[in-house]
Amino acid sequence: MSNKTAQVERLQQRFGLYDTDGDGLIQRGDLVAEARRIVEAFGEPEGSPKAQALLHAYPHMWDYMMEQAGLGADQSLTLEQFVDIAGTQMLSRGAAGFSTVLRPSIRAMVDLCDVDGDGQVDPAEFRKWLAAIGNDRVDADKVFRQVDTNGNGQLSVEELVAAVGKYHAGELDAPLLGV
Repeated sequence: MSNKTAQVERLQQRFGLYDTDGDGLIQRGDLVAEARRIVEAFGEPEGSPKAQALLHAYPHMWDYMMEQAGLGADQSLTLEQFVDIAGTQMLSRGAAGFSTVLRPSIRAMVDLCDVDGDGQVDPAEFRKWLAAIGNDRVDADKVFRQVDTNGNGQLSVEELVAAVGKYHAGELDAPLLGV
């Protein structure tokens, strides 16, 4: 499969994940619902600062993408529009695009699973991350080693942002933001 084919398929999967009500459209409320699902999966109380960070990051991501596309935050996106906007805002901009759009969400997810408070994700915390996003079918240790590019046994926000970018670019086979 070509990288372009993988990119489109992965954005289509992301659309399916975000379309929480199954109406064939993504709206801001769908991202709020997905953030709530993740917070609940982590077992974090919704009112906690960690949960609130994710609950604000997901709709902020939506608002940013819609603003960049010249659309209102209250509008809906079809699958085709989402693939086009996500492709323009993230894939075509490479690492900078993924960092701009996804860094706050990934930072919030790191904080949710960071039990020891060091700001990074160790292998046990990474397994918790994968379980919370519904991706416990992959070999967590193998994926951890792939994402741990500096080999220090910890995953930084930067490594995770880069890995999400590589996944959506078709260069890594483990989805880190849900399946």
